[in-house]
Amino acid sequence: MQNRKRSGWGWFWQSVTGVALIGLLGLHMVAHHFVAAGGLRDYQQVIEYLSNPLIVVTEIAFLIVVTIHAMLGVRALLFDLGLTARAERMVTALVIGVGALTILFGFWLTYTVTMQGSMLTALLAP
Repeated sequence: MQNRKRSGWGWFWQSVTGVALIGLLGLHMVAHHFVAAGGLRDYQQVIEYLSNPLIVVTEIAFLIVVTIHAMLGVRALLFDLGLTARAERMVTALVIGVGALTILFGFWLTYTVTMQGSMLTALLAP
């Protein structure tokens, strides 16, 4: 078992993202499940919802915060296994890579849905 000093930055950022998640998740749940008729939005309602730039920014913030929080949690769990310094660096690099790909995919998906919605709206407009 190794007894070297670790940085508290991971814990700090996981705490910050956890607090941010309380607000963002609450906002997401209200907007998607309590305000929407029937508790869910259909595709056209999602397009209309995402036509507001403030909503897009909020949803992207939610994506980023939840991804960072999750990746820091996985990293902390793996570090608790008592890894070597080299293995910890590898885990950190892997977690950063998976997190970055997840966020990029979310950006792409949000962009694709909003652009398809814009094109669909333009085609259906009189």
